[in-house]
Amino acid sequence: MAVRDEWAISCRDLAGRKRELTVFVSSERVVLVAPPGEAAVLAPLDVGRLRAALRDAVVQVARSGEDPETEDE
Repeated sequence: MAVRDEWAISCRDLAGRKRELTVFVSSERVVLVAPPGEAAVLAPLDVGRLRAALRDAVVQVARSGEDPETEDE
């Protein structure tokens, strides 16, 4: 099973322009990157996608702590 290490979630800024939130794992931490200098406005479906990406990232962090060999993948 392939391990995903980055997730992109569609959003819009306050002006309505398309943007992305990015979630990734780094050094056993979950990192959330918002559009630079912007607020992210999420539709209900995109909130669900963000929730799922955060959950998957936390699961990946937990797994990497259990099995040191998965850190290099």
